Amino acid sequence: MTYTKHGASPRATAWEAAGLDWLRFDDGAAVVGVTAVDGESLVLQRLSPVTPTAADAEDFGRALATTHAAGASAYGVGPDGWAGDGYQGPANDLLPLPLRPYRSWGAMYADLCVEPLLDHLAGRATPGEVARGKSRIETETESLAGPVLRRLRGGEFDESCAAPARLHGDLWSGNVIWTAGGAVLIDPAAHGGHPESDLAALSLFGAPHLQRILASYEEVAPWADGRRERVPLLQLHLVLLHAVLFGGGYVEQAQRILRHYD
Repeated sequence: MTYTKHGASPRATAWEAAGLDWLRFDDGAAVVGVTAVDGESLVLQRLSPVTPTAADAEDFGRALATTHAAGASAYGVGPDGWAGDGYQGPANDLLPLPLRPYRSWGAMYADLCVEPLLDHLAGRATPGEVARGKSRIETETESLAGPVLRRLRGGEFDESCAAPARLHGDLWSGNVIWTAGGAVLIDPAAHGGHPESDLAALSLFGAPHLQRILASYEEVAPWADGRRERVPLLQLHLVLLHAVLFGGGYVEQAQRILRHYD
């Protein structure tokens, strides 16, 4: 059985299909099947959710590590053959995901994932919100980001990432559908980056049997030293994205992360 998903534009639909295709290969994490791509419409395999078991979570952790190990040609690139920027966020409010190749993770993360969202955050204030002081909050966020951006661009965190991983790119728990056959990935913002980004995303909003997922992942791909200390930094991208889209407490959460790495 299938269902049809209507995207924001033909290019956004093509982006999602390209990401799903790039993530799909033997022994990696399962990916929702694509039956057809037609303009703004994407015809996908219909999934039937079930309650996952601990064994399902362990299988997913190992498979995700295999997906990441498939790698990318550089940090900051999209799926093979994709040209130009990608997209991130919900279909009804997509934002660009800047893409271009980098040799180091930290500079890529600063330039493509963090700073553009800070710019979007500043640009989304309405006149009424400015009058209520929202622009002050956003200016404070941009100011807090300076030391973090310098540390990222200076390569301080690069040793934790030996090579670009093949990332889902938006792996919060809602983009993992648990079926009778195990976990299935949907709605990627696929690109080359730090493997811990996907794991930090799973941790951001919680996932079933999260500790089992992390432990089984580590069986295949042992962590670099200091992973726990990096979790908030790797969550910053999605927190800023939520701050742009939804405002509220996500702005304050982003500020707390930035202060942590000041």
